[in-house]
Amino acid sequence: MESELNSKLYLQGYALKILIILPNWLGDAVMATPAIEAICSLHPNAQLTLVGSYVSIEALKHHPLCIRSYVDETKKGGNRFLNTYRFAKELGIHDMAITFRNQLHSSLLLFYSGTPITAGRKSWHSTLFLTHTIKPTHPSHLVEQYREIAQSIFNEPLTLGKLQLHLPIHVYDHPTLGINPGATYGSAKRWYPEKFADVARAFAQTHDIVIFGGPNEIEMANDIESRLEGITVNNIAGKTSVQELCSMIGGLDIFITNDSGPMHVAAAYQVPTVAIFGPTRHLETSQWQNEKSVIVRHDMKCAPCMKRECPLGHHECMKSITSNEVIEAVKSLI
Repeated sequence: MESELNSKLYLQGYALKILIILPNWLGDAVMATPAIEAICSLHPNAQLTLVGSYVSIEALKHHPLCIRSYVDETKKGGNRFLNTYRFAKELGIHDMAITFRNQLHSSLLLFYSGTPITAGRKSWHSTLFLTHTIKPTHPSHLVEQYREIAQSIFNEPLTLGKLQLHLPIHVYDHPTLGINPGATYGSAKRWYPEKFADVARAFAQTHDIVIFGGPNEIEMANDIESRLEGITVNNIAGKTSVQELCSMIGGLDIFITNDSGPMHVAAAYQVPTVAIFGPTRHLETSQWQNEKSVIVRHDMKCAPCMKRECPLGHHECMKSITSNEVIEAVKSLI
């Protein structure tokens, strides 16, 4: 019955109302875009309502089919269950809804909204409150996992393309190399300021240098800048909005970054990228379909540990990666 409904809606060009709960992290939200674009390819008249964290909404709310976007503030003040119920009633009933978060209140939000067809990652709460739940194939890339969740409520196959952001790119006056030394998840994912400085110094004669970073990464960015005495550096750590961050990354000629949200932003714009991986699963969260992407990592018995801080205290997965390795990786892309 449901498959017949999907087919009829597709053939009739119906403006399908779809509620999507985005992942909280910037990188994860960007990795959900191929699934969203695949849905929109099937239903080009769809009307999207996006719900997410501040950063995920700021990055994705510019989609041409997004008619409403909301920052989820149900954790702020009062009883979260009651806040979730009230928020769901504000969102109203949609034709179908998908949550890319594996979280109790996201399942409840879709349930309370009264939407008849709902989907999410299989868990105890999603099984109780959603009509469709699925345990994605492992091991697989997170982009593919998000597609599997969405596919569970569509009869027609969802075909994955590249990551996509609908924000214009910044145009630089000269060839520009970007450095992103931070990683919001934790210190275990971060390479070292002195090594980033070595890489910047190696290309300062041919490229302008831009240092990126969030409000909590200003000190690290300043450390790198202080090591580049005599070199003109544009240190914009803590000075950009989410939209400006995406736009400025999108205009780069080369990007050196840890496994982070900005790394996926660069992939959305097909920016040549050297990505430095340590404690995380590179097969699951590497750049998706960026043809000019190089991963620098070392196989370690203790990796991937997926910890915010090195549990063994030595951080060899990142410490052992040399400046020269990253410099040679950059040369391979220029």
